[in-house]
Amino acid sequence: MKIVLVFPPFYLSSMYNLPPLGLLNIAGAMRKEPHTVAVLDMVLALRKGALKFGRRIYDDCAEMIADYKPDVVGFSAQCTTYPSVLHIAEKIKSAVPSVKIILGGHNASFVDSETLYRYHFIDFIVRGEAEITFPDLIRAVSSDQDLERVRGISFRRGEDVIRNQDRGLVQDLDSLPLPDYSLAEPLVVYRDACGLPRSIAILEVGRGCPHNCIYCSESVLWGRKTRTFSISRIVSEMEHLRDQEGAECFVLAYDQFTAQRRFVESFCRSVIDKGLSSTPWYCISRLDTVDRELLGLMKEAGCESMCYGIDSGSKKTLSFIRKKIDRDILFERVAETTEQGMIPTLSFVIGFPEEERSDIDETLFMALRTGIVGNSNPLIQMPTVLPGTDLHRRYGGELIRKVDTYFSLGLEFDEGGRLSEDEKLINSDPLLFSSFYNVRCRGVSLEELSTLAGYFPLMVQFFPRSFLLLSLEYRFSVSSLFIEWISYVGKMTSREAPEFNAHDLYLHFAGFVEIFRKRKAPLRLDYLGDVLKYEKLCLESAGRKATIGSIKAFEEGGILYAVPSLSKGLIIERFDFDLPVIILDLKAGKFLERYEASPSNILFRHVGDQLETAQIDDDTKDFLTLCDGVRSLKDIIKRMKREGKEIKKRELEKMYIEVFRTLCDEGYLKCNDPGPIQ
Repeated sequence: MKIVLVFPPFYLSSMYNLPPLGLLNIAGAMRKEPHTVAVLDMVLALRKGALKFGRRIYDDCAEMIADYKPDVVGFSAQCTTYPSVLHIAEKIKSAVPSVKIILGGHNASFVDSETLYRYHFIDFIVRGEAEITFPDLIRAVSSDQDLERVRGISFRRGEDVIRNQDRGLVQDLDSLPLPDYSLAEPLVVYRDACGLPRSIAILEVGRGCPHNCIYCSESVLWGRKTRTFSISRIVSEMEHLRDQEGAECFVLAYDQFTAQRRFVESFCRSVIDKGLSSTPWYCISRLDTVDRELLGLMKEAGCESMCYGIDSGSKKTLSFIRKKIDRDILFERVAETTEQGMIPTLSFVIGFPEEERSDIDETLFMALRTGIVGNSNPLIQMPTVLPGTDLHRRYGGELIRKVDTYFSLGLEFDEGGRLSEDEKLINSDPLLFSSFYNVRCRGVSLEELSTLAGYFPLMVQFFPRSFLLLSLEYRFSVSSLFIEWISYVGKMTSREAPEFNAHDLYLHFAGFVEIFRKRKAPLRLDYLGDVLKYEKLCLESAGRKATIGSIKAFEEGGILYAVPSLSKGLIIERFDFDLPVIILDLKAGKFLERYEASPSNILFRHVGDQLETAQIDDDTKDFLTLCDGVRSLKDIIKRMKREGKEIKKRELEKMYIEVFRTLCDEGYLKCNDPGPIQ
């Protein structure tokens, strides 16, 4: 038999895609079977231009599949792509009635009966793990065996839907064959198609989740059980992917990667021993399963980034979603992670049905504080109602369509919008296509939640201190203050849509703060202006490409004729308050009403992707200010002499030559050719 395994079309410009690991796992399991297997990645086809956007996209997909003349077509069917899978499957079945259509994946596993009852062109659904079930089903279909003996499938017999007994979980994951990468395009093709700087491979570390969050289908699918591949298998696969497939970075797929400390420690040591630590990797972690020591070991082993699932800053909401997590360790963990040079993604969710505005404000306030503590990547989402979850069971009767959430995007194939047939299909069955629907939130409108989820992360990244202080100064709701900012920037840019970008923040946020403070009571936080200026300069320096200066080797007499200038991208600014102290206090969660005036000078520059700041004294500031690329060092020292009246000329020159050398060594100055030595 000819079997085609299909990853359906999906496109989001902000996301990259990788080889479809689930389908490659099935292909690996089919290696020993007497059948021909092909894997067709429609997402990559879109990226490469082999598949075109437009109203014929599903017809084109069906034709691409039909070109293989398949006997069986298997689809990976997740919540977002469920409409596209059904449309393509129907077109294939219409063209080739004899072909068998099989669906698998999380979403299909939870809506198997409903799908088979409603869509007669679907023949089988494989529930849960497919590596054993799929080959078993193919053997039964190819030899006309009794289908009811195949565990883990649902199928139609006449008008009846038969749901066979569940197949138990694979206890020994190492018993599963390796994914068959020979059926996928090379990783470099994915890299180039997505415009990535390096080739990325996804690597399965384990399966399952022991927790019971109200919104998560992962733990339900795996029966709240967890299993991992052996460390030797994982590391061996990493070596293969690096050496044979060209992987330059790994995504470790397992929500509970850090759940068992010994497992992580053994994994890291094995990676180091095998010489794999130079290939960076990304993982998912809980806040309460890592600490500074473990993070240090992970960094040594190549960990570059990780995702922490925070969800909410509200104790009430955490209780509602059954998320057992200690909020108080968040800021410590973010600081420890960023101190290791790792940039964590912090995942927040706002808009659960029972949330009041105050609950959402607590989450947004927490997100702002993480932006103050360290360099992180905040991700804010609205809840997605997934089949199989308690959220789906409890609120399935209250579903409405108002705004798109993270898991409803990716099918915009018709000039930036969804195809009319997709909209019709989604509207036909809210429970089946629940990921495209919303549940009303008690305290905040869905439209406002969508704006907060889409744009508040920018505030967290660029002006967390100023925004947080402004909300505290006037005891103003964080979410309401943000909506006022959205309204203001809309007026300033003449945009109707509630949106903004980093450039808008740089141009208009200071003006918003000034106008807002004039409308309200007299200010209490007199240092807020300095903090705002500090954050604006941080953003400004990011737009300047810093170049590290250098000092040429001058003879002792010639160095006085060097002509120093500031290195490109360097910014020097004076503040009315001791900003380094204030920044440290804010990082520690201290939000004081007053500070005594105590001027400070700060240098700003961006080197690579990192912002660097340094405090300097008044003398150094004056010296740097005189380094204009015109004056020689000798001239600069003469102008500085007023500060050193009691110092002899030779001693003064010697002192500032040393200052000059130090500033050059630090990269703050570059040195032009000296004039003629006299």
